[in-house]
Amino acid sequence: MTTSKKQKNTLNARELAGWTGVLLILLAYCLVTLGGLQPSDLLYSLMNLFGALGIIASSYSKRDLQPVFLNLVWLLVAAIGIFKSLG
Repeated sequence: MTTSKKQKNTLNARELAGWTGVLLILLAYCLVTLGGLQPSDLLYSLMNLFGALGIIASSYSKRDLQPVFLNLVWLLVAAIGIFKSLG
């Protein structure tokens, strides 16, 4: 595999991670809004945590630091939610 193909595949994987992250966060928000989940549910926090990780991976690879910062904060809040749900 040539270097450019390898880079293209890596970028595609990061793009997929970013879109998956966006979809997870939006789905979590929709489920809470429509009553399918409670904000205190572990699943809600996990969806937000993994969503933030996906967006961070995609944004960082493009050196787009505003979404990286936003999602680091989002990830921190989700992690706090996870600890609260487990405790």
